[in-house]
Amino acid sequence: MGLLRIADAAGLTGVSDDTVRRWVDSGALTARKDESGRAVVDGAELAAHARATAAAPPDPSGVGRSARNQFVGLVTAVTVDKVMAQVELQCGPHRVVSLMSSEAVRELGLEPGSVATAVVKATTVIVETPSGRAL
Repeated sequence: MGLLRIADAAGLTGVSDDTVRRWVDSGALTARKDESGRAVVDGAELAAHARATAAAPPDPSGVGRSARNQFVGLVTAVTVDKVMAQVELQCGPHRVVSLMSSEAVRELGLEPGSVATAVVKATTVIVETPSGRAL
């Protein structure tokens, strides 16, 4: 079982240390002391809490789809040439970059400040962990 310090738990969930402490105080998470006397939370418990409380912005498209990885965000940059375009979205803390045809950018009306949904359907997802260091 992975134990995470309060600061690390906060960083991984995108909240302040104080918010994690409030979760502990309210009973949403359980804290204990590590061998150094610092407060830590169980990584699996934090993951379950993060999943249960996650709230993605609603997908404005209203389209049903089989892809489960969808990220609603704001278009932050569009680089267009004659044939291809690069579109950048800020989806919460995540930057998503898509390459598409210039025609698609025009048809979708993509420009900085517009709301869009990035849909990811991939056969390969690479998962990495830090080597030799605990968070």
